[in-house]
Amino acid sequence: MQDKIKLVLAFALMSVGIAGYYYLHESAAVLRLGSMLIGVLAAAGVAYTSQYGKAFFGFAQDSVAEAKRVVWPTRKETIQTTGVVILFAVTMALFLWAVDASLMVLVNKLMGRGD
Repeated sequence: MQDKIKLVLAFALMSVGIAGYYYLHESAAVLRLGSMLIGVLAAAGVAYTSQYGKAFFGFAQDSVAEAKRVVWPTRKETIQTTGVVILFAVTMALFLWAVDASLMVLVNKLMGRGD
């Protein structure tokens, strides 16, 4: 039950931060962003103290660690893959255009329109 209360409090803090952003609509952008940032950080701090929050932050840390283990493609591989994707997209567009144009000609001939 305490965890649910903490999560409701965290939601309320985030809502207050967002409401502050809109309440200060005529103030400097720094104050508006500051109020929202304070609300989000306070909400994250309260949420972290709950069991669900600790599980979420643990998952986030595991995700970052997993992303660090990924072998990212080199620049050359990325450019080659992008080229293949663009070539495929252009080829498919031309193919679909040809199919559409031939079906349009066929339908026009069947309906006796234009020659």
